[in-house]
Amino acid sequence: MSRIVMKFGGTSVADLDCIRNVASRVKRAVEAGSEVAVVVSAMAGVTNQLVAYCQGLSPLHDAREYDAVVATGEQVTTGLLAIALQEAGVEARSWQGWQVPIRTDNAHGKARIAGIEGTELIRRMQSGQVAVVSGFQGIGTDNRITTLGRGGSDTSAVALAAALRADRCDIYTDVDGVYTTDPRIVPNAKKLARISYEEMLELASVGAKVLQTRSVELAMNERVRIQVLSSFADVPGTLVVDEDEIVEKQNVSGIAYSRDDAKITLRRVPDRPGIAAAVFGALSEHNVNVDMIVQNVSADGMTDMTFTVSKADLPRAQATLAGAQAQIGFSEVLADPNVAKISVVGVGMRSHAGVANTMFRALADKAINIQVISTSEIKVSVLVAAEYTELAVRALHTAYGLDAA
Repeated sequence: MSRIVMKFGGTSVADLDCIRNVASRVKRAVEAGSEVAVVVSAMAGVTNQLVAYCQGLSPLHDAREYDAVVATGEQVTTGLLAIALQEAGVEARSWQGWQVPIRTDNAHGKARIAGIEGTELIRRMQSGQVAVVSGFQGIGTDNRITTLGRGGSDTSAVALAAALRADRCDIYTDVDGVYTTDPRIVPNAKKLARISYEEMLELASVGAKVLQTRSVELAMNERVRIQVLSSFADVPGTLVVDEDEIVEKQNVSGIAYSRDDAKITLRRVPDRPGIAAAVFGALSEHNVNVDMIVQNVSADGMTDMTFTVSKADLPRAQATLAGAQAQIGFSEVLADPNVAKISVVGVGMRSHAGVANTMFRALADKAINIQVISTSEIKVSVLVAAEYTELAVRALHTAYGLDAA
């Protein structure tokens, strides 16, 4: 008997008809002989509304109370799906993160899973009961509800699959697989039959919305086999697998973009040892993640430092830097939320030269100015003005030969 974890995102459980559809899919898996655990997100739009309530009251709200509010979305969905399954003749029970329990650290709003005690879930599943588990949430060491950050239900599903020793983690969403880029921007984007953990991790980290970054990282570390499928169509999806299982490796497998970044520039920073540690240490202490970083050439003992943070973290980053200005000694902070990060990803970059040059030339041909550049072994990312996002994605998709025939 196989054991699978099925994860359904917000659009898959958007209303009662969608929830009935999910119950039907779960019932088919049970009737096929599988032991099933289901992880669900909040209904589409619910989490955004809950976040808006918090931000409407205070942009710098208490993260512990934020978690108490936004975790309620998944609680509703688990109960509704359990009812739908029972109505369909399938024994089911809903589980909140604290009931499993899914234990996390205390970084409220972006907690990390420390461990899952799956013994009771396994016992229930072996008896034929479907476990319907809230994604996105857990319980911290202080016994308060925590949330894992936006998209955290994917991480919940993969972590649960690892803890339950599941054979596979099927992630159902509103797309039928992983594409070479967003089909809404490039209609002739191609669906990939397989993609490596590394490529998927890079794509997720730079804006691809199909899977959440930490879920792919966890799947790679735990060797959890992931399948990305559509909740609304019975068609083959995309398998996320080891690189060794991919015979033909493309130079570039996909183009990703993110409009969730903001650029911060510190003007006239003293150019001396320890300054970078002071800047980024202060941000780290306030749980502000920094991504792309560039420092200008020093002149007269002063330099400019530019980096990106998430738009959600921008108010916190600005407040943190204002508080540290006297200690660090910069002259001013400039913030620009109107930027986009465009990335090209492919394991074939390891063995092929000229990938970055193709990117820069394609953007230059469209008169798109590059503000910041960062690279990894299988990725090149650039920061551009947000207004050029779609033009940049289309140009790069064509430049790398990814357009479907």
